Amino acid sequence: MKSFSVTILTIVLLFLSRLSLPQFQYLPTANLPPPHIKHLTFGFSEQIADQFWIRSIQDFDYCEERIADNTCRNQSWLYQMLDLVTELSPRFRMPHAAGPLALTVIISDIEGASKLFDKAVRNFPKDWPILYRAAYHALLEEKNKEKAAKLLYEAAKHGAPGWVYTLAGRLYTEAGEKELGERIYAEINQDPNLKVFAERLRQRLDGKKVPTLKELEKTNR
Repeated sequence: MKSFSVTILTIVLLFLSRLSLPQFQYLPTANLPPPHIKHLTFGFSEQIADQFWIRSIQDFDYCEERIADNTCRNQSWLYQMLDLVTELSPRFRMPHAAGPLALTVIISDIEGASKLFDKAVRNFPKDWPILYRAAYHALLEEKNKEKAAKLLYEAAKHGAPGWVYTLAGRLYTEAGEKELGERIYAEINQDPNLKVFAERLRQRLDGKKVPTLKELEKTNR
């Protein structure tokens, strides 16, 4: 049984190696993982999730079909990869914390971000940074002030700064909406691993054209 499981894992890893994407080349949907792979992990779901996560972050700004400026179609390649990772490893925090942020801020797959944020909140109901970011998405992208306020209250209950309570009460004003966006920007801008997300969010808050990650990399050189 052990040798059979190792064989299955080897096949999965070989499949992942075929997912490599040459720079600037479109990724066909045929290169998505098989839909039933989560039932074929044979105890190696965590390891396989790691591999798919590594593959996902290589193309965090990849959008196979834009339906408007800076807006990717729903059910994007990135969403499907991240959804699989979080199904295989529901306690793997990083894809839950950074994945939906990439969907909402970087490629604007709004529906995919909503689904992944909802899953992240279910799997990490006491993780205030996740709740806080989900509130941003609920307010600015879903236009759901009630949902955003509830998420902020939950974030405040589980360790967020005290002013989050006040902000939750102000969400029904335009000033409150702007403040939430600025607070989220300040929070992620402090994390060296999220600098690119912060720069993209800054562009969105300022109402400017959002550059691609490659354009940001050229600017920062």
